[in-house]
Amino acid sequence: MKPSSLPSTTAPVDLAALSADVAASNRRVVVIDDDPTGSQSVADLPIITTWEDDDVRWAFDQDAVGFFVLANTRSLLPDAAAAVVAEVHDRVVAVAEERGEDVVLVSRGDSTLRGHFPLETDVLADRGAALGRVVDAVLLVPAYPDAGRITVESVHYLATADDWTPVGESEFAQDASFGYRASALPDWVAEKTQGRVPASEVLRLTLDLIRTGGPTAVTEALLTCHDGRVAVADAVDEDDLRVVALGALAAEAAGLRVVYRSGPSFVRARCGQEVRGPLSDAALAEAFVDAPSGHGLVAVGSHVGLTGRQLDGLLAQHPVVPVEIDLVRCLESEAGFQEVVEDSARRAAEHLADSDVVVMTSRTLIRGTDAADSLRVSRVASESLVAVVRAVAARRRPSFLVAKGGITSNDLATKALAIDRAWTLGTMLSGIVSLWVAADGPSAGVPYVVFPGNVGGDDALSAVVARVATAAAAATSATAM
Repeated sequence: MKPSSLPSTTAPVDLAALSADVAASNRRVVVIDDDPTGSQSVADLPIITTWEDDDVRWAFDQDAVGFFVLANTRSLLPDAAAAVVAEVHDRVVAVAEERGEDVVLVSRGDSTLRGHFPLETDVLADRGAALGRVVDAVLLVPAYPDAGRITVESVHYLATADDWTPVGESEFAQDASFGYRASALPDWVAEKTQGRVPASEVLRLTLDLIRTGGPTAVTEALLTCHDGRVAVADAVDEDDLRVVALGALAAEAAGLRVVYRSGPSFVRARCGQEVRGPLSDAALAEAFVDAPSGHGLVAVGSHVGLTGRQLDGLLAQHPVVPVEIDLVRCLESEAGFQEVVEDSARRAAEHLADSDVVVMTSRTLIRGTDAADSLRVSRVASESLVAVVRAVAARRRPSFLVAKGGITSNDLATKALAIDRAWTLGTMLSGIVSLWVAADGPSAGVPYVVFPGNVGGDDALSAVVARVATAAAAATSATAM
Protein backbone atom coordinates (compact mmCIF):
# COMPACT_ATOMS: atom_id res chain seq x y z
CA MET A 1 0.00 0.00 0.00
CA LYS A 2 1.42 3.37 -1.01
CA PRO A 3 0.96 6.40 1.24
CA SER A 4 -1.13 8.05 -1.47
CA SER A 5 -3.94 5.62 -0.59
CA LEU A 6 -4.95 6.16 3.01
CA PRO A 7 -7.91 5.20 5.18
CA SER A 8 -10.25 8.06 5.96
CA THR A 9 -9.33 9.97 9.07
CA THR A 10 -11.67 10.37 12.01
CA ALA A 11 -12.66 13.66 13.60
CA PRO A 12 -9.76 15.67 15.04
CA VAL A 13 -8.66 14.55 18.50
CA ASP A 14 -9.64 16.87 21.35
CA LEU A 15 -6.32 18.23 22.58
CA ALA A 16 -7.86 19.36 25.85
CA ALA A 17 -8.96 15.79 26.57
CA LEU A 18 -5.50 14.46 25.76
CA SER A 19 -3.85 17.07 28.00
CA ALA A 20 -6.28 16.20 30.79
CA ASP A 21 -5.40 12.51 30.47
CA VAL A 22 -1.69 13.33 30.61
CA ALA A 23 -2.22 15.37 33.77
CA ALA A 24 -4.43 12.69 35.34
CA SER A 25 -1.79 10.01 34.75
CA ASN A 26 0.51 11.59 37.37
CA ARG A 27 3.50 10.14 35.55
CA ARG A 28 6.27 12.45 34.44
CA VAL A 29 7.38 11.87 30.84
CA VAL A 30 11.15 11.42 30.84
CA VAL A 31 12.67 11.50 27.37
CA ILE A 32 16.12 9.92 27.14
CA ASP A 33 17.33 11.63 23.99
CA ASP A 34 19.99 9.96 21.87
CA ASP A 35 20.98 13.36 20.44
CA PRO A 36 19.75 16.93 21.08
CA THR A 37 17.27 17.05 18.21
CA GLY A 38 14.42 15.25 19.99
CA SER A 39 13.14 18.49 21.48
CA GLN A 40 12.40 20.12 18.13
CA SER A 41 8.65 19.42 18.18
CA VAL A 42 7.95 20.62 21.73
CA ALA A 43 8.14 23.85 23.69
CA ASP A 44 8.58 24.95 27.28
CA LEU A 45 10.15 21.75 28.55
CA PRO A 46 13.33 21.54 30.63
CA ILE A 47 16.44 19.80 29.37
CA ILE A 48 19.35 18.43 31.38
CA THR A 49 22.60 17.43 29.74
CA THR A 50 24.03 15.75 32.83
CA TRP A 51 22.22 13.44 35.21
CA GLU A 52 23.73 13.96 38.62
CA ASP A 53 21.08 13.73 41.32
CA ASP A 54 20.88 17.52 41.70
CA ASP A 55 20.30 17.95 37.96
CA VAL A 56 17.56 15.31 37.93
CA ARG A 57 15.94 16.89 40.99
CA TRP A 58 16.03 20.28 39.25
CA ALA A 59 14.21 18.79 36.27
CA PHE A 60 11.54 17.25 38.50
CA ASP A 61 11.16 20.58 40.33
CA GLN A 62 10.10 22.37 37.14
CA ASP A 63 6.43 22.90 36.43
CA ALA A 64 6.30 20.71 33.32
CA VAL A 65 4.72 17.43 32.23
CA GLY A 66 8.12 16.01 31.46
CA PHE A 67 11.73 16.72 30.67
CA PHE A 68 14.58 15.67 28.39
CA VAL A 69 17.79 13.97 29.44
CA LEU A 70 20.37 14.55 26.75
CA ALA A 71 22.18 11.20 26.75
CA ASN A 72 23.65 11.57 23.23
CA THR A 73 24.02 7.80 22.97
CA ARG A 74 23.95 7.81 19.18
CA SER A 75 27.55 9.04 19.25
CA LEU A 76 28.70 6.17 21.52
CA LEU A 77 29.73 2.58 20.96
CA PRO A 78 27.17 0.02 22.14
CA ASP A 79 28.70 -0.79 25.55
CA ALA A 80 29.10 2.87 26.43
CA ALA A 81 25.58 3.66 25.23
CA ALA A 82 24.14 0.84 27.34
CA ALA A 83 26.00 2.07 30.42
CA VAL A 84 24.67 5.62 29.97
CA VAL A 85 21.07 4.50 29.50
CA ALA A 86 21.27 2.25 32.59
CA GLU A 87 22.70 5.08 34.68
CA VAL A 88 20.08 7.58 33.52
CA HIS A 89 17.30 5.06 34.17
CA ASP A 90 18.43 4.27 37.69
CA ARG A 91 18.94 7.89 38.72
CA VAL A 92 15.64 9.07 37.27
CA VAL A 93 13.73 6.23 38.94
CA ALA A 94 15.50 6.80 42.26
CA VAL A 95 14.67 10.52 42.31
CA ALA A 96 11.09 9.80 41.26
CA GLU A 97 10.70 7.30 44.09
CA GLU A 98 12.09 9.69 46.70
CA ARG A 99 9.46 12.20 45.56
CA GLY A 100 6.67 9.63 45.52
CA GLU A 101 6.27 9.96 41.74
CA ASP A 102 6.21 7.55 38.82
CA VAL A 103 7.62 8.08 35.35
CA VAL A 104 7.06 6.92 31.80
CA LEU A 105 10.22 6.48 29.78
CA VAL A 106 10.70 7.46 26.15
CA SER A 107 13.82 6.38 24.32
CA ARG A 108 13.89 9.10 21.69
CA GLY A 109 15.50 7.88 18.49
CA ASP A 110 15.94 9.04 14.95
CA SER A 111 12.91 9.29 12.66
CA THR A 112 15.07 7.76 9.92
CA LEU A 113 15.66 4.72 12.18
CA ARG A 114 19.32 5.27 13.03
CA GLY A 115 20.56 4.64 16.56
CA HIS A 116 21.02 1.91 19.14
CA PHE A 117 17.87 -0.16 18.82
CA PRO A 118 17.06 -2.59 20.40
CA LEU A 119 19.94 -1.97 22.81
CA GLU A 120 18.47 1.10 24.51
CA THR A 121 14.97 -0.25 25.02
CA ASP A 122 16.46 -3.59 26.13
CA VAL A 123 18.47 -1.79 28.80
CA LEU A 124 15.42 0.14 30.00
CA ALA A 125 13.40 -3.09 30.18
CA ASP A 126 16.18 -4.97 31.97
CA ARG A 127 16.81 -2.21 34.50
CA GLY A 128 13.07 -1.87 35.07
CA ALA A 129 12.72 -5.58 35.71
CA ALA A 130 15.62 -5.48 38.18
CA LEU A 131 13.73 -2.82 40.14
CA GLY A 132 10.37 -4.63 39.96
CA ARG A 133 9.07 -2.44 37.12
CA VAL A 134 8.46 -5.13 34.49
CA VAL A 135 7.91 -3.72 30.99
CA ASP A 136 4.94 -5.20 29.14
CA ALA A 137 5.32 -3.47 25.78
CA VAL A 138 7.95 -1.64 23.73
CA LEU A 139 6.07 0.72 21.41
CA LEU A 140 7.83 2.12 18.34
CA VAL A 141 6.42 5.35 16.88
CA PRO A 142 9.08 6.79 14.53
CA ALA A 143 6.68 8.87 12.41
CA TYR A 144 7.61 12.55 12.24
CA PRO A 145 5.02 14.18 9.96
CA ASP A 146 6.50 17.66 10.54
CA ALA A 147 9.65 16.55 8.69
CA GLY A 148 7.93 14.31 6.13
CA ARG A 149 8.37 10.92 7.82
CA ILE A 150 5.22 8.80 7.95
CA THR A 151 4.33 5.15 8.55
CA VAL A 152 1.60 3.40 6.55
CA GLU A 153 0.75 -0.32 6.79
CA SER A 154 3.82 -0.54 9.04
CA VAL A 155 6.10 0.71 6.23
CA HIS A 156 8.13 3.80 7.10
CA TYR A 157 8.49 6.46 4.38
CA LEU A 158 10.43 9.67 3.81
CA ALA A 159 9.08 12.55 1.78
CA THR A 160 11.15 13.52 -1.24
CA ALA A 161 10.63 16.38 -3.67
CA ASP A 162 7.79 14.69 -5.55
CA ASP A 163 7.29 11.25 -4.00
CA TRP A 164 7.61 9.04 -0.94
CA THR A 165 10.66 6.84 -0.49
CA PRO A 166 10.66 3.71 1.71
CA VAL A 167 13.24 4.45 4.40
CA GLY A 168 15.27 1.36 3.61
CA GLU A 169 15.96 2.84 0.17
CA SER A 170 17.13 6.21 1.51
CA GLU A 171 20.64 7.51 2.15
CA PHE A 172 20.02 7.13 5.89
CA ALA A 173 19.75 3.36 5.57
CA GLN A 174 23.36 3.39 4.30
CA ASP A 175 24.61 4.95 7.54
CA ALA A 176 28.08 3.57 8.30
CA SER A 177 27.26 2.91 11.96
CA PHE A 178 23.51 2.20 11.95
CA GLY A 179 22.69 0.96 8.46
CA TYR A 180 19.78 -1.37 7.67
CA ARG A 181 17.77 -2.76 4.74
CA ALA A 182 14.14 -3.10 5.81
CA SER A 183 11.47 -0.42 5.38
CA ALA A 184 8.60 -2.36 6.99
CA LEU A 185 8.94 -1.82 10.72
CA PRO A 186 8.26 -5.46 11.72
CA ASP A 187 11.00 -6.56 9.33
CA TRP A 188 13.27 -3.80 10.62
CA VAL A 189 12.72 -5.02 14.19
CA ALA A 190 13.58 -8.57 13.11
CA GLU A 191 16.67 -7.30 11.30
CA LYS A 192 17.88 -5.19 14.22
CA THR A 193 17.22 -7.91 16.81
CA GLN A 194 18.96 -10.44 14.52
CA GLY A 195 15.85 -12.61 14.53
CA ARG A 196 15.30 -12.60 18.26
CA VAL A 197 11.98 -10.87 17.59
CA PRO A 198 10.43 -12.36 14.42
CA ALA A 199 8.46 -9.93 12.28
CA SER A 200 5.36 -12.11 12.75
CA GLU A 201 5.42 -11.49 16.52
CA VAL A 202 5.43 -7.70 16.25
CA LEU A 203 2.07 -6.09 17.09
CA ARG A 204 0.95 -3.73 14.34
CA LEU A 205 -1.16 -0.67 15.14
CA THR A 206 -2.26 0.14 11.60
CA LEU A 207 -3.90 3.29 10.29
CA ASP A 208 -7.10 1.36 9.79
CA LEU A 209 -7.13 0.37 13.47
CA ILE A 210 -6.14 3.86 14.63
CA ARG A 211 -8.59 5.77 12.45
CA THR A 212 -11.51 3.34 12.60
CA GLY A 213 -11.23 2.02 16.15
CA GLY A 214 -9.77 5.12 17.79
CA PRO A 215 -8.08 5.17 21.20
CA THR A 216 -10.16 2.25 22.49
CA ALA A 217 -8.87 -0.06 19.76
CA VAL A 218 -5.29 1.03 20.48
CA THR A 219 -5.79 0.35 24.18
CA GLU A 220 -7.27 -3.09 23.60
CA ALA A 221 -4.44 -4.05 21.27
CA LEU A 222 -1.74 -2.86 23.65
CA LEU A 223 -3.29 -4.69 26.60
CA THR A 224 -2.56 -7.97 24.82
CA CYS A 225 1.16 -7.26 25.23
CA HIS A 226 3.33 -8.82 27.91
CA ASP A 227 6.99 -9.66 28.48
CA GLY A 228 8.18 -6.63 26.51
CA ARG A 229 6.37 -7.42 23.27
CA VAL A 230 7.33 -5.02 20.48
CA ALA A 231 4.53 -2.99 18.89
CA VAL A 232 4.78 -0.57 15.96
CA ALA A 233 2.39 2.26 15.19
CA ASP A 234 1.37 3.87 11.90
CA ALA A 235 0.93 7.64 11.73
CA VAL A 236 0.51 10.17 8.94
CA ASP A 237 -0.59 13.25 10.88
CA GLU A 238 -0.84 14.68 14.38
CA ASP A 239 -4.27 13.20 15.07
CA ASP A 240 -2.92 9.70 14.41
CA LEU A 241 -0.20 10.31 16.97
CA ARG A 242 -2.72 11.67 19.46
CA VAL A 243 -4.96 8.63 19.07
CA VAL A 244 -1.97 6.38 19.79
CA ALA A 245 -1.07 8.54 22.80
CA LEU A 246 -4.64 8.42 24.16
CA GLY A 247 -4.81 4.67 23.70
CA ALA A 248 -1.43 4.17 25.35
CA LEU A 249 -2.39 6.40 28.28
CA ALA A 250 -5.51 4.33 28.88
CA ALA A 251 -3.46 1.13 28.68
CA GLU A 252 -1.00 2.57 31.21
CA ALA A 253 -3.90 3.48 33.49
CA ALA A 254 -5.05 -0.14 33.27
CA GLY A 255 -1.66 -1.29 34.52
CA LEU A 256 0.38 -1.76 31.35
CA ARG A 257 3.97 -0.56 31.62
CA VAL A 258 5.23 0.73 28.29
CA VAL A 259 8.67 1.84 27.15
CA TYR A 260 8.51 4.00 24.04
CA ARG A 261 10.95 4.35 21.17
CA SER A 262 9.85 7.33 19.15
CA GLY A 263 10.72 10.18 16.87
CA PRO A 264 10.20 13.80 17.98
CA SER A 265 6.51 14.17 17.08
CA PHE A 266 5.17 11.45 19.37
CA VAL A 267 6.87 13.12 22.34
CA ARG A 268 4.67 16.15 21.72
CA ALA A 269 1.54 13.99 21.53
CA ARG A 270 2.43 11.96 24.64
CA CYS A 271 3.01 15.22 26.54
CA GLY A 272 -0.37 16.55 25.39
CA GLN A 273 1.13 19.63 23.73
CA GLU A 274 -0.35 21.55 20.85
CA VAL A 275 1.33 21.92 17.48
CA ARG A 276 2.93 25.33 17.48
CA GLY A 277 4.19 27.28 14.54
CA PRO A 278 7.62 28.86 14.40
CA LEU A 279 8.52 31.30 17.16
CA SER A 280 7.14 34.74 16.45
CA ASP A 281 9.44 37.70 15.86
CA ALA A 282 8.45 39.02 19.29
CA ALA A 283 9.28 35.72 21.02
CA LEU A 284 12.58 35.52 19.16
CA ALA A 285 13.43 39.10 20.12
CA GLU A 286 12.76 38.24 23.76
CA ALA A 287 15.28 35.40 23.54
CA PHE A 288 17.94 37.97 22.56
CA VAL A 289 17.33 40.36 25.46
CA ASP A 290 20.41 39.14 27.35
CA ALA A 291 22.44 38.00 24.33
CA PRO A 292 25.91 39.44 23.67
CA SER A 293 26.02 42.21 21.08
CA GLY A 294 27.53 41.64 17.67
CA HIS A 295 27.55 38.79 15.21
CA GLY A 296 26.76 35.09 15.43
CA LEU A 297 28.39 31.76 14.78
CA VAL A 298 27.11 28.83 12.72
CA ALA A 299 28.80 25.46 13.34
CA VAL A 300 28.26 22.68 10.78
CA GLY A 301 29.28 19.10 11.55
CA SER A 302 26.68 17.01 9.72
CA HIS A 303 27.71 15.45 6.39
CA VAL A 304 24.41 14.15 5.03
CA GLY A 305 23.58 15.31 1.53
CA LEU A 306 20.81 17.62 2.71
CA THR A 307 23.19 19.49 5.02
CA GLY A 308 25.59 20.02 2.11
CA ARG A 309 22.84 21.60 0.03
CA GLN A 310 21.69 23.73 2.96
CA LEU A 311 25.24 24.91 3.59
CA ASP A 312 25.58 25.85 -0.07
CA GLY A 313 22.36 27.83 0.23
CA LEU A 314 23.60 29.63 3.34
CA LEU A 315 26.91 30.60 1.73
CA ALA A 316 25.11 31.86 -1.39
CA GLN A 317 22.31 33.77 0.33
CA HIS A 318 23.71 35.14 3.59
CA PRO A 319 26.76 37.38 4.17
CA VAL A 320 28.68 34.86 6.24
CA VAL A 321 32.42 34.14 6.30
CA PRO A 322 33.31 30.43 6.03
CA VAL A 323 36.12 28.87 8.08
CA GLU A 324 36.82 25.23 7.22
CA ILE A 325 38.52 22.85 9.66
CA ASP A 326 41.00 20.47 8.04
CA LEU A 327 39.74 17.13 9.36
CA VAL A 328 42.43 15.09 7.60
CA ARG A 329 45.14 16.87 9.59
CA CYS A 330 43.08 16.52 12.78
CA LEU A 331 42.93 12.75 12.28
CA GLU A 332 46.65 12.41 11.59
CA SER A 333 48.09 13.44 14.95
CA GLU A 334 47.45 15.32 18.19
CA ALA A 335 49.87 18.04 17.10
CA GLY A 336 48.03 18.45 13.81
CA PHE A 337 44.73 18.60 15.69
CA GLN A 338 45.96 21.40 17.96
CA GLU A 339 47.46 23.41 15.10
CA VAL A 340 44.25 23.21 13.08
CA VAL A 341 42.12 24.22 16.07
CA GLU A 342 44.29 27.22 16.93
CA ASP A 343 44.42 28.50 13.37
CA SER A 344 40.70 28.00 12.70
CA ALA A 345 39.66 29.63 15.99
CA ARG A 346 41.89 32.64 15.41
CA ARG A 347 40.48 33.25 11.93
CA ALA A 348 36.87 32.75 13.06
CA ALA A 349 37.22 35.13 16.00
CA GLU A 350 38.78 37.81 13.82
CA HIS A 351 35.96 37.62 11.27
CA LEU A 352 33.31 37.56 14.02
CA ALA A 353 34.12 41.17 14.79
CA ASP A 354 32.55 42.25 11.50
CA SER A 355 30.43 39.38 10.19
CA ASP A 356 28.52 36.24 10.98
CA VAL A 357 30.83 33.25 10.63
CA VAL A 358 30.25 29.61 9.67
CA VAL A 359 32.76 27.10 11.04
CA MET A 360 32.63 23.68 9.41
CA THR A 361 34.52 20.45 9.30
CA SER A 362 35.97 19.45 5.92
CA ARG A 363 33.11 18.93 3.50
CA THR A 364 34.75 15.90 1.87
CA LEU A 365 33.23 12.92 3.68
CA ILE A 366 35.84 10.72 5.35
CA ARG A 367 34.60 7.18 5.96
CA GLY A 368 36.04 4.84 8.55
CA THR A 369 37.20 1.33 7.77
CA ASP A 370 34.31 -0.16 9.78
CA ALA A 371 31.46 0.91 12.08
CA ALA A 372 33.75 1.54 15.06
CA ASP A 373 36.24 3.53 12.97
CA SER A 374 33.39 5.53 11.46
CA LEU A 375 32.33 6.53 14.95
CA ARG A 376 35.94 7.49 15.69
CA VAL A 377 36.04 9.76 12.64
CA SER A 378 32.74 11.31 13.74
CA ARG A 379 34.06 11.88 17.24
CA VAL A 380 37.28 13.53 16.05
CA ALA A 381 35.27 15.74 13.70
CA SER A 382 33.00 16.72 16.55
CA GLU A 383 35.93 17.27 18.91
CA SER A 384 37.63 19.58 16.44
CA LEU A 385 34.47 21.62 15.96
CA VAL A 386 33.91 21.81 19.72
CA ALA A 387 37.49 22.89 20.34
CA VAL A 388 37.26 25.61 17.71
CA VAL A 389 33.92 26.97 18.95
CA ARG A 390 35.11 26.89 22.58
CA ALA A 391 38.26 28.79 21.61
CA VAL A 392 36.28 31.31 19.57
CA ALA A 393 33.87 31.93 22.47
CA ALA A 394 36.82 32.47 24.81
CA ARG A 395 38.09 35.22 22.48
CA ARG A 396 34.75 36.77 21.51
CA ARG A 397 31.31 35.63 22.68
CA PRO A 398 28.98 35.19 19.68
CA SER A 399 25.54 36.77 19.80
CA PHE A 400 24.03 33.39 18.84
CA LEU A 401 25.13 29.89 17.92
CA VAL A 402 23.44 27.72 15.30
CA ALA A 403 24.56 24.06 15.53
CA LYS A 404 23.96 21.90 12.45
CA GLY A 405 23.92 18.17 13.14
CA GLY A 406 22.82 15.89 15.99
CA ILE A 407 26.15 14.90 17.54
CA THR A 408 27.39 18.39 16.72
CA SER A 409 24.53 19.98 18.67
CA ASN A 410 25.14 17.83 21.73
CA ASP A 411 28.87 18.37 21.93
CA LEU A 412 28.65 22.11 21.33
CA ALA A 413 25.99 22.47 24.01
CA THR A 414 27.77 20.42 26.65
CA LYS A 415 31.46 20.91 25.88
CA ALA A 416 31.73 24.26 24.11
CA LEU A 417 28.94 26.21 25.85
CA ALA A 418 28.92 24.19 29.12
CA ILE A 419 25.10 24.00 29.20
CA ASP A 420 23.92 21.69 32.00
CA ARG A 421 20.32 22.87 32.33
CA ALA A 422 18.20 24.55 29.69
CA TRP A 423 14.71 25.15 28.38
CA THR A 424 13.51 24.60 24.86
CA LEU A 425 11.51 27.69 23.86
CA GLY A 426 10.00 26.42 20.62
CA THR A 427 10.89 25.97 16.97
CA MET A 428 12.50 28.13 14.31
CA LEU A 429 10.65 26.37 11.51
CA SER A 430 7.29 24.60 11.60
CA GLY A 431 7.77 21.51 13.79
CA ILE A 432 11.54 21.41 13.35
CA VAL A 433 14.73 23.17 14.54
CA SER A 434 14.52 24.10 18.21
CA LEU A 435 15.72 27.17 20.09
CA TRP A 436 17.19 26.62 23.54
CA VAL A 437 18.18 29.01 26.27
CA ALA A 438 20.49 27.96 29.09
CA ALA A 439 18.87 28.11 32.53
CA ASP A 440 22.14 29.11 34.17
CA GLY A 441 25.90 28.85 33.74
CA PRO A 442 28.44 30.64 31.53
CA SER A 443 26.28 30.53 28.39
CA ALA A 444 23.14 32.03 29.89
CA GLY A 445 21.86 34.63 27.45
CA VAL A 446 23.27 33.09 24.26
CA PRO A 447 20.43 31.78 22.05
CA TYR A 448 21.30 28.26 20.89
CA VAL A 449 19.67 26.81 17.77
CA VAL A 450 19.63 23.00 17.45
CA PHE A 451 19.35 22.18 13.75
CA PRO A 452 19.38 18.45 12.86
CA GLY A 453 21.33 17.32 9.84
CA ASN A 454 18.41 15.60 8.12
CA VAL A 455 15.48 18.06 8.17
CA GLY A 456 14.31 21.10 6.25
CA GLY A 457 14.49 22.21 2.65
CA ASP A 458 17.59 23.33 0.82
CA ASP A 459 17.08 26.96 1.92
CA ALA A 460 16.16 26.17 5.53
CA LEU A 461 19.56 26.85 7.09
CA SER A 462 19.83 30.19 5.33
CA ALA A 463 16.32 31.14 6.50
CA VAL A 464 17.05 30.25 10.13
CA VAL A 465 20.37 32.09 10.17
CA ALA A 466 18.72 35.14 8.60
CA ARG A 467 16.08 35.21 11.34
CA VAL A 468 18.49 34.93 14.26
CA ALA A 469 20.94 37.35 12.64
CA THR A 470 18.15 39.91 12.23
CA ALA A 471 17.12 39.46 15.87
CA ALA A 472 20.75 39.81 16.98
CA ALA A 473 21.20 42.97 14.95
CA ALA A 474 18.00 44.46 16.40
CA ALA A 475 19.13 43.63 19.94
CA THR A 476 22.54 45.16 19.28
CA SER A 477 20.93 48.34 17.95
CA ALA A 478 18.62 48.56 20.95
CA THR A 479 21.56 48.17 23.33
CA ALA A 480 23.47 50.94 21.54
CA MET A 481 20.63 53.45 21.96
